Amino acid sequence: MKKIMIVDDEKDQIYFIKTSFENLYGKDYMIIPAESGEKCFELLERQELPHLILLDIMMPKMNGWEVFDRIRATPSWKEIPIIFLTARTDEFAEHAGGLIAEDYIKKPIEIKELKARIDNVLKKKK
Repeated sequence: MKKIMIVDDEKDQIYFIKTSFENLYGKDYMIIPAESGEKCFELLERQELPHLILLDIMMPKMNGWEVFDRIRATPSWKEIPIIFLTARTDEFAEHAGGLIAEDYIKKPIEIKELKARIDNVLKKKK
């Protein structure tokens, strides 16, 4: 079972992805919700290590860029693939996010497309 952590302050976004994956791909994926960067680190520190992280950029308190930097700076977490999944569509964010992360996806996205992009990143990491 592939564990996917979704870090997003929009609870409806987490709910949509979690229930869609459970309904369509239930036995193959486990979605781990984290409503903030702080919650993400709390889970990672408890050894809830996912196979991949879907990371929003625009979040209060700690934005996605800060979360990304802290994950990459921590030796036991730095190999976890990260996909930015965000409503931010400006050229700078898209270019920077595409360079530093494994993928950059603009919201909204179809669930089947999201799964294909996740599977593609996980395949490359093997």
